[in-house]
Amino acid sequence: MTFKVLTISFTYESAPKIRPKFEKGDISEWSVDGSSDAIVNPTNKRMVTDGGGADGAIHRAAGRQLQKACLDFPEVRPGVRCPTGEARITPGFKLPASHVIFTVGPIYHVDQNPEASLRSAYKNCLRLAKENKIQYIAFPAISCGLFGYPLEEAATIAISTVKEFAEDFKEVHFILFTDDIYDIWFRKAKEILQLEA
Repeated sequence: MTFKVLTISFTYESAPKIRPKFEKGDISEWSVDGSSDAIVNPTNKRMVTDGGGADGAIHRAAGRQLQKACLDFPEVRPGVRCPTGEARITPGFKLPASHVIFTVGPIYHVDQNPEASLRSAYKNCLRLAKENKIQYIAFPAISCGLFGYPLEEAATIAISTVKEFAEDFKEVHFILFTDDIYDIWFRKAKEILQLEA
């Protein structure tokens, strides 16, 4: 299976650069250095995998230790370990990436303020990564699958939020499943970051 990877590189000497790359595999196979990298797992509030999508792929590749680590997080209220818009971090276990950051994106037609919730999901992932000295982070298109978030809006939120953290990371990667999603993310990255690709 081929996923498209959009990489945004940040350097202190020059403006950010977009480096589009095409790689085979999935987000569970992504890594840069295995010590300061993290993948983002779009999870549910219980942080219990159902075996599908990116979440299922990440759990299968990481091994049972990952689910155990998720269950070690205390419930903030019954049945909720990670509320919508928040983030949690674990080791990567058997994954090539050193860490997994879990977040819960909004269900577009259910959430009262989906824009704020999606922005919070990205911000909290980036804050948690920064606190844990992560230099490279890979995101899926949070909430754009079953949760129904419109792609144009989701891309705008994702790219603009990453821009706020430009000085904190060397690279931000977006692991995007379809041509449509990739094309929208690529266009929005050029527009929001005002870059030549």
